[in-house]
Amino acid sequence: MARRGSLRPSSLREQVYESLRGDLTSGSIAPNERLGEERLAELYGVSRTPVREALARLLADGLIERDEHGLYPYRPRLDDLDGLYELRSTLEARGIRRVLDDPSLTHDRAAVVGELEVWQRFRDSPPDPGPELVGADEHFHTTLLAASGNPALAEALAGVNSRMRPVRALDALTEDRVATMVVEHIRIAESVLAGRLEDAFRQLLDHIENSQSVVLERAERALSMAKLGLAVRG
Repeated sequence: MARRGSLRPSSLREQVYESLRGDLTSGSIAPNERLGEERLAELYGVSRTPVREALARLLADGLIERDEHGLYPYRPRLDDLDGLYELRSTLEARGIRRVLDDPSLTHDRAAVVGELEVWQRFRDSPPDPGPELVGADEHFHTTLLAASGNPALAEALAGVNSRMRPVRALDALTEDRVATMVVEHIRIAESVLAGRLEDAFRQLLDHIENSQSVVLERAERALSMAKLGLAVRG
């Protein structure tokens, strides 16, 4: 991080917020790690004021939560994830449905082709499982949704993804899961480009449902980790 003297206060606040947000959503900060202002200020090389402001924003974002011991990274609850996946399905399905229901609308072909090419390369040269792949997966879905012509839907989906990302980062994708993800993304993109939107609609919802079952497994493991952490600090 740059020295404080080289940044305006507003820039410094934003930079601390973005740095801390990135560490939370990438899984760099453990689910049971207490987010103390003093330690974070030392970590990021700033005073406690921008850290305090960043924590307030992240609390409002839902990426951290408060208990009797202080502030901690958002620890997913199964009911939360069910609700988030319901919202995700609604948003993504609406992207395709709005084009199906209005003959005057079409998907942004260039955007969809760009994503198709990315995942075709992944098919030929599978990426390593990890946070970068999770990011590519999220980019596919937000791009496909934005390509339907309503960027507000994609912005809402990005918010949902940010809540799920800490869970996904806790467990690396297996090679089999990566292969399935690649195939399903290619199939969805090809269906959209070919105008087979009913097929794309069903494929997309099936893909999200499959993802939900995997993420729920990870959430259960994350909750177990968090309970262990609570027992240790209790």
